Amino acid sequence: MIGRWWHRLRVQTRIAVLAAGIGIVLLALFGGLGAVAIGRLAQLSADSALQTQLTTVRDQVAAGKAPQSNDARIGIRLLDTAGTPQDDRPGLELTAGQLDALRRGDVVQRRQDRLLASVITAPDGRPRLVVAVGAFGDYDQTPQRITRILGVAVIIGSMVLVGGAYLAAWAALQPVRALRTAAVGLPAGERLPVSPAKDELRELAESLNALLARRDAAHERLRRFTGDAAHELRSPVSAIRVQADVALAHPGSAPPQEVFAEIAAEAQRLSGLVDDLLLLAKADADRLGTAEPVDLTAAARLAVERATRPVLLQATVPVTVLATPTEVALVLDNLLRNAARYARSVIRITVTPLPGQVRLLVDDDGPGIPEADRERVFDRYYRVDDARGRESGGSGLGLALVDELVRGRGGRVYALPSPDGGARLEVRWLSA
Repeated sequence: MIGRWWHRLRVQTRIAVLAAGIGIVLLALFGGLGAVAIGRLAQLSADSALQTQLTTVRDQVAAGKAPQSNDARIGIRLLDTAGTPQDDRPGLELTAGQLDALRRGDVVQRRQDRLLASVITAPDGRPRLVVAVGAFGDYDQTPQRITRILGVAVIIGSMVLVGGAYLAAWAALQPVRALRTAAVGLPAGERLPVSPAKDELRELAESLNALLARRDAAHERLRRFTGDAAHELRSPVSAIRVQADVALAHPGSAPPQEVFAEIAAEAQRLSGLVDDLLLLAKADADRLGTAEPVDLTAAARLAVERATRPVLLQATVPVTVLATPTEVALVLDNLLRNAARYARSVIRITVTPLPGQVRLLVDDDGPGIPEADRERVFDRYYRVDDARGRESGGSGLGLALVDELVRGRGGRVYALPSPDGGARLEVRWLSA
């Protein structure tokens, strides 16, 4: 019950209550300790005054003179060791225990008086008990008075602490309220202001900005995915629909074999597009599998065997890269598919180890890539010209997928001129 009530309170109220509670406890603790210390100091001061008077009158008694006190608060009594007065004054009415304590030189507290005695030999050779009697009623009441005063001070201080703690918490949380206000009216793509001070509020703003950046990135990935899907799936779906409409327009005759072949080809293209789009979405979201050492030389041999055209492989030593086998296979297949689409007769793969890296080259003797387009060929759906358009079977996603997969593992992809006269695609992976 208390826990639920506490957590329903505002943070400002909780901070104020905690600060005030700690302050009240500390005030009460130090007040109590102060009262005890002051009372103890008062007792020590009284005992010191008694001891001073005993020292003063000791010589007087030893010389046979009547003891005289020079402190109005302290009276001097002369007794024998049995407690009988020797100064013609009323007895002190001491108990046996109090008398023994005085003979030992201990302080005796009796009602509001403090007594201290010393045994002195009189001129007649008899021992006398010289007793200093201090009327220290004020000293005895000092701790109680201090306690009452400190109690009132604690109450007033508690009220001040509660108010001060509440105001301090309000002031401390003011930047948080400003941050909340800024977040409520924050336009898309904007970020929260970051405090120049290196404090918790700066860390909070930076964390929220990082969260906003991830949100915007996720929104952008979703937008790109839906745009990519709408842009690229329109063509094969339209082709399939046209072929289906042709078949429906002639219900009495069997569709020619070319119609089924066209539908199958477009369906296969549609399936490949969906796979590429999903893989690109995973790469955008940094959801690729855990990297592991992959033998690039062996993977290149398998890719050559899968290729639709002859490929010359130049790889003399096994080299490993940090990726997954599926990623390496996709990169090789897309590069070889791109080269096979435009090569006249030569396709060449070269695998070379470098310090900390592995270089993969794919060369062809096709028309090549103009220098102005070598950066943009890795953009999604970008095609250099009509010769590299849909008529060649490309979707415009192959090289974009290669670039995303390689960069996702810390590598780079470059488009360069080939010594064979066509295009060279160079991939640099981190070596395992």
